[in-house]
Amino acid sequence: MHYPVIDPIIIAMGPLAVRWYGLAYLAGFAICWWLGTLRARKPGSGWDADAVSDLVFYGAVGAVLGGRIGYVVFYGFDQLLRDPLWLFRIWDGGMSFHGGLLGVVVAMWWFGRRTNRTFFQVSDFLAPLVAPGLGFGRLGNFANTELPGRATDSIFGMIYPCGADAIRSINPLCTGQWEAFARHPSPLYQAFGEGVVLFAVVWLVSSRPHARGVVSGVFLAGYGIVRFCTEFFRQPDSHLGFLAFDWLTMGQLLSLPMVIVGILIAVYGRRFSSAAQA
Repeated sequence: MHYPVIDPIIIAMGPLAVRWYGLAYLAGFAICWWLGTLRARKPGSGWDADAVSDLVFYGAVGAVLGGRIGYVVFYGFDQLLRDPLWLFRIWDGGMSFHGGLLGVVVAMWWFGRRTNRTFFQVSDFLAPLVAPGLGFGRLGNFANTELPGRATDSIFGMIYPCGADAIRSINPLCTGQWEAFARHPSPLYQAFGEGVVLFAVVWLVSSRPHARGVVSGVFLAGYGIVRFCTEFFRQPDSHLGFLAFDWLTMGQLLSLPMVIVGILIAVYGRRFSSAAQA
């Protein structure tokens, strides 16, 4: 199966262009807001439509700024030194979930201070809403021909075009129209894992009462596990390669602390709640 080459620009009017990557982020934020309004309608939620809108706005700013800065720091610092304006060309792709997460953490803390809510009150409300947006972001990666997978002979493999920037960086000997072998379409695997599986798990957990921090911990640990597993199908960035053991990638290295911290938050949240009730 050949990769379906997709024009990253949906429509252009002079210097203005609507891109699939930007549309994916917009769809993610819209679904986050819609799911948030559903949760806010539950009796005793402590949230209303205005608070949800404000939270999504804070989170969107934190995600975009943190995601871009995180990608530059974790994956492309050398390129930033060569081309400082690259930092601002978000439409070219290049966003880090781990950097975006740090940006959202700061945004949630700031929102909590302004609305007299604790950090975990905010994070437990937001955690079940964000996974679909992660899935849409991965679909944006797929449309941009980003994050190609490792070579495979499975039925899911796709033959990538040599002209894609991501392919040229990892396979400079590719000179024809298409590579001579198939790769895993890893963005689709990650879209399913992050946007469907992770969403189902966290939404199900959040549908029942839990101690403060448990939902946030499940999201952190769940994302870390899904990301760690799907990274085995993704080709590491050419300038980073494998960090250790001939298999460990930067994405896996950054995900391990998420798993550990997420489990600790969930476990201690339950224990603290049990001790308070005793």
